[in-house]
Amino acid sequence: MNFKKYPDRELMMMDLADLMASELASALRHQDRATLAVPGGTTPGPVFDALSGVKLDWARVDVMLTDERWVPESSDRSNTRLLRERLLTGHAAAARLLPLHSPAERPEDVLEELSAAIEPALPISVLLLGMGADMHTASLFPGADRLAEAMDDDAPVLMAMRVPGAEEPRITLTAPVLKGALSSHLLITGIEKRAAVERAAKLNDPVRSPVSAILGTTTVHWAE
Repeated sequence: MNFKKYPDRELMMMDLADLMASELASALRHQDRATLAVPGGTTPGPVFDALSGVKLDWARVDVMLTDERWVPESSDRSNTRLLRERLLTGHAAAARLLPLHSPAERPEDVLEELSAAIEPALPISVLLLGMGADMHTASLFPGADRLAEAMDDDAPVLMAMRVPGAEEPRITLTAPVLKGALSSHLLITGIEKRAAVERAAKLNDPVRSPVSAILGTTTVHWAE
């Protein structure tokens, strides 16, 4: 695990945004399009704010979420809504969004259609992940109904996931897609999550600690 500690959160967010922008620019110098995959939640918001102001050829960048709750974009719980408000603005408004949600009652009803749009954009050029204190990443949660299948090397690109206690189903990129990213970063804050990521590295058990599946190829960025 490549672990990078920062003196404060503000510096971490700015440095990480600069690094990701540089990696995207490098990818665009070598290929026609680049793919950026990011998490939802409030933690990466400052990174999104900084990235959206960077002058890149955003029209050649595909942006997608690592996972999404199966709720309409009008919901406060929608990661897509956060993405539009914090990342797909300013210069980054020119990027192409690859959605992880479609008007359907169940994610299973549109998995094939959503996957077909994502597959041509793989592998991910630059990946940003978050992690919960339970050691989940994306919507790969310990105890989720199809976790073992999603962690398998032969897993499909996208899977629907149901998590005990969650309000709604989720849709998530699977472990092989995340592990296949050309550049990968994990953003965490606070003592509890540092302890969790260190525990995951020791466990190295994707079923008990799903985040451990990507730690070998990922830089962990942490500030208290």
